[in-house]
Amino acid sequence: GQWFPGAEFYLPLFNTGSILDYLGGDALLVLDDPEGIEVAVARLNEETRELRGTKIARGELPQDFPPPYLTWEELKSQIEERHRLVLQTWDEARGSGQALPFTRVQSYGSQLERFLKTARQMVEQGQRVFVVSHQANRLADLLQREDIHAPPLSQVEQIPPAGSITMLQGSLDGGWALGDRLSLITDVELFGFVKQPRAGKKRPISRQWFLPQLSPGDYVVHVDHGIARFLGLVRKSSDGMERDYLVLEYAAGDKLYVPTERIDRVSRYIGAPTVSGAPHLSRLRTPEWQRTKKRVKESVMEIAQELLELYAAREVAPGFAFSEDSLWQQELEASFPYVETPDQIEAIMAVKEDMEKAKPTDRLICGDVGYGKTEIALRAAFKAVMDNKQVAVLVPTTVLAQQHFITFTERLQTFPLRVEMLSRFCPPQKEREALAGLADGTVDICIGTHRLLQKDITFKDLGLVIIDEEQQFGVVQKERLKQIRKEVDTLALSATPIPRTLHMSLTGIRDMSIVETPPEERLSIKTYVGAYDAAAIRQAVLRELERNGQVFFVHNRVQSIALAASNLQELVPEARIAIAHGQMPEEQLEEVMTDFVAGRYDILVATTIIQLGLDMPNVNTLIVDRADKFGLGQLYQLRGRVGRGINQAYAYFFFDRGKQVSPRA
Repeated sequence: GQWFPGAEFYLPLFNTGSILDYLGGDALLVLDDPEGIEVAVARLNEETRELRGTKIARGELPQDFPPPYLTWEELKSQIEERHRLVLQTWDEARGSGQALPFTRVQSYGSQLERFLKTARQMVEQGQRVFVVSHQANRLADLLQREDIHAPPLSQVEQIPPAGSITMLQGSLDGGWALGDRLSLITDVELFGFVKQPRAGKKRPISRQWFLPQLSPGDYVVHVDHGIARFLGLVRKSSDGMERDYLVLEYAAGDKLYVPTERIDRVSRYIGAPTVSGAPHLSRLRTPEWQRTKKRVKESVMEIAQELLELYAAREVAPGFAFSEDSLWQQELEASFPYVETPDQIEAIMAVKEDMEKAKPTDRLICGDVGYGKTEIALRAAFKAVMDNKQVAVLVPTTVLAQQHFITFTERLQTFPLRVEMLSRFCPPQKEREALAGLADGTVDICIGTHRLLQKDITFKDLGLVIIDEEQQFGVVQKERLKQIRKEVDTLALSATPIPRTLHMSLTGIRDMSIVETPPEERLSIKTYVGAYDAAAIRQAVLRELERNGQVFFVHNRVQSIALAASNLQELVPEARIAIAHGQMPEEQLEEVMTDFVAGRYDILVATTIIQLGLDMPNVNTLIVDRADKFGLGQLYQLRGRVGRGINQAYAYFFFDRGKQVSPRA
């Protein structure tokens, strides 16, 4: 069956038991903060009553339908009949609890030098110290440098001697100390978080055999005929033989049948999305596609010539050889809250190797939004600053500048670095201070738009330029970037996919790293398709707001988008709603997107412009109005805008109630 919102209401028809019915009589129940549980139950009951009343009013639920949950009174009476352990805040007035002699351990805030010093003191005092961390190998190496032997273990088989450190690979939610005899230290105390592990090894991506990944409506490219829409597979008889064919639709409704044995002539369309989300289809039986290929070939030759000239100049130009990683570099990398993917590690090593050579670096990092490119750039920037060099981070939009500024500031807050931002939204006084800091060297990293390329910008000692989405810069800016590449190390980031053939053809001309593995095992997006349902929309929005998340509401008609936003506001009056579409003035659009990223709005009512969006892990509910007006390829791209964090994501595709939709759709 298919999941749908509110399905839990019908559970009593199939299962009338509770979790307590599955526990043995000797099971121990642990109640963590009973008063808090009662508050949460009261809130859940209120939501249940509201949803139940809506369904009864619409005739979707009988008046006497059994409640989906046990009442708190029923559950509490069953709990009181069992063995239980109650955890709550210590209150001497109650006098019925027992105080345990545990205390908190010191927090180090990613300052590993302080941890090493404290660890030595603990050993000298005869304490037994247990360290549980996902960075066990790295920490063991650091301790070994201090002549403290603590090899990583997977488990403890016997009690270690006093005055020792036991290093365990793993994860716990926090540490504690038992007097001055025993201490447990975790990633929470070391770095301020629990490092997120990968749930399992992913299968490698197959670039060649893409047919199983295609869905009707996706866009493809035929080598000889151009851009088309994939309609599906059909079986046809030709010359007395039956074969499978790919059906490709071109402009004016023309169709091309490609036998599966010629599938090597077809590849998935991976061009940058347009504002409408759909590329222009090629025309069959015209020289249009051949002219396009000729223009592309000429442009590629020009680019190749420019690259060859650039690299020839860089080969003879003197460069700065950065030092090997410092202890602070190791601290920064250990403070990354996720386990690096193999692609990330490979790219990071390649970038460091480039930077440590005595010639200018120019490497391109390609990877989808949210795949960890920013972390690679941040580590490269930190490495440059450790050698007293300044770093410029160039981005095409103010929104992206703000997002990078927040990321860099948060990750580097424990280090004596100064990070500034330059954009059109920067107050004049703040801008003057940043410009002065760049000139006198007190600003280490500056993040900005093309404002960073203007003539009044002076760096005291620029060592690294990081360029995000260079293809979105204008001609004048690109000419300036060409000159910069001859002088300092350059790292370019791009979310535009690179075909395997292009990657191979550029090998030896352009240094390139591809990051194609998702950063961690993400939860699959729960998808609902159905007729427009105002109650379901309200419940979806309220559920997202309950967990402090945000919502994309896609309405792809600019003429009626204000009306759609107004109707949504009436439906969910407690939500803060903003509107974004491609026909808005650029400054207004950037301001809206910046405010949404900053959390000043709960819902963004937008056209498919969100396909060009940023990495917004806080947006985990997508609602698409009139989904029947979109191609499957567009819906797939829109669906990919959510589910980029660790929370469960939901996608709702609604069509008009009077619309007939096939079961397959």
